[in-house]
Order: sequence, then C-alpha cells, then structure tokens
Amino acid sequence: MKSLKIGELTATTPIVQGGMGVGVSLSGLASAVAEEGGIGVISAAGLGVIHHHLAQNVKEANIMGLRYEIRKAKKSTKGIIGVNIMVALTDFTELAKTAIEEGIDIIFAGAGLPLTLPSLLTPESRTKLAPIVSSARAARLLCTKWYQQYKYIPDAIVVEGPMAGGHLGYKREQIDDAEYSLESILPQIIKEVKSFATEHNTTIPIIAGGGVFSGEDIRRILSLGADAVQMGTRFVATKECDAAQEFKQAYVDACKEDIGIIQSPVGLPGRAIIGSFLNKVQQGECKPRKCPFNCIKTCNVTDSPYCIMMALYNAYKGRMQNGYAFCGSNAWRCDKIMSVKELMHTLCTEYLNSAP
Repeated sequence: MKSLKIGELTATTPIVQGGMGVGVSLSGLASAVAEEGGIGVISAAGLGVIHHHLAQNVKEANIMGLRYEIRKAKKSTKGIIGVNIMVALTDFTELAKTAIEEGIDIIFAGAGLPLTLPSLLTPESRTKLAPIVSSARAARLLCTKWYQQYKYIPDAIVVEGPMAGGHLGYKREQIDDAEYSLESILPQIIKEVKSFATEHNTTIPIIAGGGVFSGEDIRRILSLGADAVQMGTRFVATKECDAAQEFKQAYVDACKEDIGIIQSPVGLPGRAIIGSFLNKVQQGECKPRKCPFNCIKTCNVTDSPYCIMMALYNAYKGRMQNGYAFCGSNAWRCDKIMSVKELMHTLCTEYLNSAP
C-alpha cells in the first residue's frame, strides 16, 4: 500500500484507526496502531468519567484525562497519534486547546462541523486539522469558511459513510439508501475537495471510512480515489483495544442479525450491537434520574430514555447488561481477538491478495 502524507507527517500504512469512545480507543490501542505504521487515534469522549480520580469535577477530569492519554501514547511510540473530538461535546473547545497544547499530531473533528477549529491553533503549533464530513456540500462549506475566516486549508478530510459505527451523520432513511453509500458520496466529495485544493495550489488528502473491514475493502476504497481508509470496528477485536474483554467478545459473538440502528439520546441514529440493555430501553424500563455529566450539547435528559455516557462507560468496563457496544456494519465478521501487529499484517496480506 502507498503511504499517507499529511503535511510533513507520513504514515507508512494508509490506515487511520477510528476514534472510539467511551474508552474503546485510548493510548493503548492508538500507540499500538501508530507503532505499526498507521495513525492511532485517542477518543476524547468520556475521559472525565474514565479518569474521574484526577479531578473533583467531570470537566476538569476530561482535560486531565486527555493530557494523560496523549502523554502516555507519545511515550509508547514515535508514530503518528491523533485525537478524535466530537464537535457536539460541551467542552469541545477546551479539549481541542488541550490537545494542541500537548502537541498532538492531528485532531479529527466530527459530529458537527468544526467551523472555528483553526482559531484554536497557536503560532508555534504543528497540529494538523482533519474535519469529518458526510457530504460534498459540507466539505465545500467547511473548506470555504476556514479559508475565508482563517486563511487555513484542511490538512486532510475524513469522509464517513453510513455503514460506520457509533453516531451517524445521516437521517435514518438515508442509512440504507444507495445514494448516500460511501461508494456514492466519496467521488463527489473528492471532486469538490480537489477543485478547492486546485484553486489554492495545494493537495488535501482524503481518508474514507464506514464499513471498511478487509484488505480487499481497502483496495476498493483506494481505487475510488481515497488516499487512506479509516477503520474502527476491526480494531476493537484486538488485544490492545482499551475496552474490557467482555466488550471485545460481544463483537466476536455477534451475528449479523444482532446489529441494528438505534436512536441515541443525543438526537442522532447510531449503529450498535442489540443486547439485553437496549431491549430494556425499548421496553421503557430505563430512565435516568438526573444528568451527572452534561457531556453532549444536543442531549436533553428530560426526554432521554437513558444516560448514554453511563451506558457506554458500563460497556467499556465490561458490564454489558448495563450498557451496549457501538459497532460498524461488519462487526459480525470479527471471529477472533488478535494483536494489532497481526491485524495490520492480515490487512496488508488481504490487500495484496485482492490485486486484479
């Protein structure tokens, strides 16, 4: 596979590990992927709950937890480390500033358009900015706004299709519509971004994700014009994944029929493994008494059937009866837990074997 270049950064393998919260991709998984030549990504979501011992309130613990995970990852590898920060987080700005202060290589920002993100960079910062989009219109809008307001051009753009795991940037009826498939939207976004880049005499690498599972998938997506792929699901079933063994086993044990679309309390559809907890939610048996975190801007606790932060935290800790695992559409294809090194080798072998 060709290498991925983002400014002066070079990933020898064009694979970006997707940021997965709460606690699924921390410094352990991210550093292991970076060490194998990919881009490892820490998720900033839920760090205050995971590292609650570091501060007296969740917001402070979010910041201190992010510093801890970035420093730990950078001690473990000389490879490229990124952080995924959801724009919908109530402390998005503070988390982004912290990542920049810690010298993170790349910030990936999705779950909303990060229109003001470049304003957080400092003159001495070398952090790259990679927004996540799901349409050509969003890509053009963001590129135009960044350049008009900050004279800043995205260092890379992530295109996320509807077969991804977790919260999805699509309406429910669009998820299974071929018009919105990754294979359909990717060429449109590439055309839009290349046009903008040409206007400004530069290049903007495109990273495509959502349902990418095998080396054959990687070859197919790269053949459509992407410079790299983003993969999350496949990295959950690894020894280095930061979630509990029970969480990983849920992927291995899942059947295709177990994976479904849910309506998240934050107001977005999401893809998850349907288990006992979500069945109880469906039956109206779960109800949060209060909001202890105020983590997502769009979450209204008075209308929420459960606290999503606690549900995802419980799953991360292995308490699957009190939570659930977000996953991509191909999670059912995970049949064993292997090391990141073995997985990267497997993907490269599959890629080579899929050559025409």
